[in-house]
Amino acid sequence: MQMRSLGLAAALLAALAGPVSAQIKERVFKVGTGLSEDHPQAKALKYFADQLAAKSGGKLVARVYTSGSLGNDISMTSALRGGTLEMTIPDSSTLVSLVKPFGVLNLPLTFDNEKEADAVLDGPFGQKLLATLPDKGLIGLGFWENGFRHVTNSRRPVLRAEDLSGLKLRVIQSPLFLDTFNALGANATPMPFTELYTAMEQAAVDGQENPAATILASKFYEVQKHMVMSRHMYSAWVLLMSKKTWDGLSAEEQKIVQDAAREATLHERKTIRGFSETALADLKKAGMQITELPAAEQAKMRSKLQPVLAKFGKEFGEDTTAELNGELAKLRGGTTTRK
Repeated sequence: MQMRSLGLAAALLAALAGPVSAQIKERVFKVGTGLSEDHPQAKALKYFADQLAAKSGGKLVARVYTSGSLGNDISMTSALRGGTLEMTIPDSSTLVSLVKPFGVLNLPLTFDNEKEADAVLDGPFGQKLLATLPDKGLIGLGFWENGFRHVTNSRRPVLRAEDLSGLKLRVIQSPLFLDTFNALGANATPMPFTELYTAMEQAAVDGQENPAATILASKFYEVQKHMVMSRHMYSAWVLLMSKKTWDGLSAEEQKIVQDAAREATLHERKTIRGFSETALADLKKAGMQITELPAAEQAKMRSKLQPVLAKFGKEFGEDTTAELNGELAKLRGGTTTRK
């Protein structure tokens, strides 16, 4: 088991925080993530822990368990609902089985850039999604960035949309991801992230799709040769706390958690964007062959995916899909057409 706990630096921050209210009790929150301790997400969770300690005089402690040592996204989210785990940070797609409208965030080729995603997730649309979670036993503390997803594989370079045909690609355990890649001609194979590296190493799958930061931090370059900058989906994480844990906190403790989460959200986005910029160069140095998918080929993908967009836009809620498209249209000057 890998665990990060508050160290000397956090203790010093707590000492500098000054007098602490008696309403703040000593509490320990276990925070689970499926990613490695070297991933920017895990490092940002440590930053959250430091902020929590500093703001509570060291009384509120977050211990971060990495590399899936507490389970995968699905099992950890379930544990939060049952009150046996305090916090986790799953991909937003994990929440679709509980709240279908979360699925619109993963609709393929929806967001053009990070600025659009920030505006939507931090605005009324994103807050409305988070407001649906308490009824499911969860408290949403903010959206963190995973990034735009890209395809890697061990068989061949992907230069055209057709080159995805026949590739056995691991995808998130989600009908949207399955239908998306099957529509593109791939053989989509659902699998927990914690099993992915071994599956690629043993050639049980040809490849996978994830943001560059995850590909680098997870050392997929050791078992994958080719990567195409497909940017086929934007992926967000949702920082979650168990509602049972939340309801046991005082109002002052809740505010400290919210404030620490808000600061950690901004820190995480800045950190992962910087990491993603350098990740491509590092992946090339590690031997990966990286190709760009031309705009014309991405347009082919969009054409192939129209039935998927129609199907899941309806399934996730036509009103929600229309609202998201409306927000994007405002950001793009009145049209959802790509610039």
